[in-house]
Amino acid sequence: MPAINRNQATNRRLHPDRAWLRILRFLLGAITVVAVIRNFYRSANGLTDNTLVQSLSQFTNQACLVFGLCLVIGAVISRDRLPGWWDHLRGGLAFYMVMTGLIYALLVAEPGEMARWDLEWTNLALHRLAPVAGLIEWMLVTMTTRGSWGRPLAWLIYPVAYLVYTWIRGAIVQWYPYGFLDPTQDGGWGEVLQTTGMVLAAFLAISLLVHILGNLRVAIARKA
Repeated sequence: MPAINRNQATNRRLHPDRAWLRILRFLLGAITVVAVIRNFYRSANGLTDNTLVQSLSQFTNQACLVFGLCLVIGAVISRDRLPGWWDHLRGGLAFYMVMTGLIYALLVAEPGEMARWDLEWTNLALHRLAPVAGLIEWMLVTMTTRGSWGRPLAWLIYPVAYLVYTWIRGAIVQWYPYGFLDPTQDGGWGEVLQTTGMVLAAFLAISLLVHILGNLRVAIARKA
């Protein structure tokens, strides 16, 4: 990580190697990983409507698992031992977490569900805690590696690949992880493509916002 040369006192307090940050990251990462593993366990043992393969095919479980592992790794390994692209990965995962929360709230959650807290703890951990933690961690922790304007486009590769995978697999096994991606429901492909277009536009907008927020955070720690 390039050296900090602005607001040194503040940025050293928020440095990724500070003990309190490492502990907090580890706890948040562990909660997220355990929540995903519990989802897999329950699916594998017939405790949910989804099979294990179906659970593995959900965007939330995939993105949250990698996000949680990233937090744990960042907590136990000092920043100077991590690769130079680490902060770009952090940004991409923060972006996926924000989109996980937004899409669940707007397209997946049952009416009135977002006003309730008497839900399965894994639901709260993956759809509320992880999205908020991902964004705050991205804006809070000191970093000095700027991203180019190509970074948000690179972050979009995974969501687009996930869409392609979902539709190809769905056509084969007749199962789709989310109703708004299911062309067999009322409205067919027309409605699915319309909703998907809006979701992709939101993905692009949020990826740009997360990218800009990241570079603003860098500007607090390092001169151009």
